[in-house]
Amino acid sequence: MFATKKIAPCALLATAMGLFGLNVQAAVPIQHWALPNGAQVWLSSVDTLPILDLQLDFDAGSRRDPAPQAGLASVTAGMVEKGVRAAPDSGPYPQAMDQNALGEAWADLGANFDASASSERTSFTLRTLSDPALSGKAVALAARQIGEPSFPEDIWQRERERIGAAIKEANTKPATAASRAFGQAVYGNHPYGQEATEATLARIDTAAMRARYEQLTVPCRARLSIVGNVTRPQAESIAMTLLSRLPAQPAGCAALPPVPEIAALTAPKEERIPFDSAQAHVFIGEPGYRRSDPDHFALTLGNYVLGGGGFVSRLTDQVREKRGLTYSIYSGFSPGLHAGAFRIGFQTRPDQAAEAVKMSREVLAKFVAEGPTEIELKAAKDNLIGGFPLLLDSNRKLLGNVANIAWYGLPLDYLDTWTARMNAVTAADVKAAFARKLQPERMVTVIVGGAQ
Repeated sequence: MFATKKIAPCALLATAMGLFGLNVQAAVPIQHWALPNGAQVWLSSVDTLPILDLQLDFDAGSRRDPAPQAGLASVTAGMVEKGVRAAPDSGPYPQAMDQNALGEAWADLGANFDASASSERTSFTLRTLSDPALSGKAVALAARQIGEPSFPEDIWQRERERIGAAIKEANTKPATAASRAFGQAVYGNHPYGQEATEATLARIDTAAMRARYEQLTVPCRARLSIVGNVTRPQAESIAMTLLSRLPAQPAGCAALPPVPEIAALTAPKEERIPFDSAQAHVFIGEPGYRRSDPDHFALTLGNYVLGGGGFVSRLTDQVREKRGLTYSIYSGFSPGLHAGAFRIGFQTRPDQAAEAVKMSREVLAKFVAEGPTEIELKAAKDNLIGGFPLLLDSNRKLLGNVANIAWYGLPLDYLDTWTARMNAVTAADVKAAFARKLQPERMVTVIVGGAQ
């Protein structure tokens, strides 16, 4: 994310209170409805604290960036915070506001607004006190930033230089080279593998930002998640106000063109990249699974046993503890609207890289072939289920969960049934799920570092 977040002192206090104020409970009621303009709304009313958190998502992430303009989604989101243009009926705020004026306005309200873009979505978040006198002004100001960004050309010229310098600095690090090579090898031509470069930044101008924004950021494609001390009538009013200044939506709100799926790997590939570094950076992996996949719970538990459980995982035990080949090692899936990558990652001395890769592959192949033991599975369940309440113990954490339910089309009772679904997974389920999703003999291996 290239945007700068501004957090007022009272917002920081509210965040701290939120960490301890919510009653952690099994039931998390979530309401869902559609507005007349086609926007979808999800609401979880929480009256423990006088706080309102909301997240507005659009299918405008980097997966929709043209390859020659990779990075367009992120820089567009960042520029939303740089000013609003003159517009009629501007309410309590001036006709036009630059970045400094916006910062002062948010500080006066004790609220926080942020815009960002991930690989899949552009997101706008707002945190404010739920007192209507304050939340009304905060929502109105957020509506202006969302609906009337000015995309100032002079600010973009400055930002482009800053981001370009950051990219140039990142390119001096082996971790950047490893991550880029792994993404390109696993995703191929799929947008998940695209990254912003100095060349792609040079092709982005404010006209491209405006055109993209007007095409993708329209009310009928909005998914709004609201958590806080508000009723449904209040939430409906908030939603309508928040979306009221967006560009006019296209007739019928036609579906966006589908993004191609990620091609499965058909053969193993190993890429060794020389780099003057004390440590070799290693990634092993392949495309994983989509978030909507019914194997999600089995794969989550299995990955905890394999490499997601830290010091209790098999990879740590075999590669770090028993052989001392690395200080830390992990595995993980990154499911999304497409099959985000499964990866094993670690750093090691360049002269140990081949041995560490060999052992990691052996551990993975054995796990895929045999699955977890009953003892391992129980330990994984105990840890993940025991820690589940910590994912819901604040407004902001709950908002993240509700927003994911909205984005991925998960059931409204997803959080209520999460524990039962985890408990229902068997060792045989994990073995079968891993066998369906991973092919250790076809994976990509990227090794960056050392004279090769």
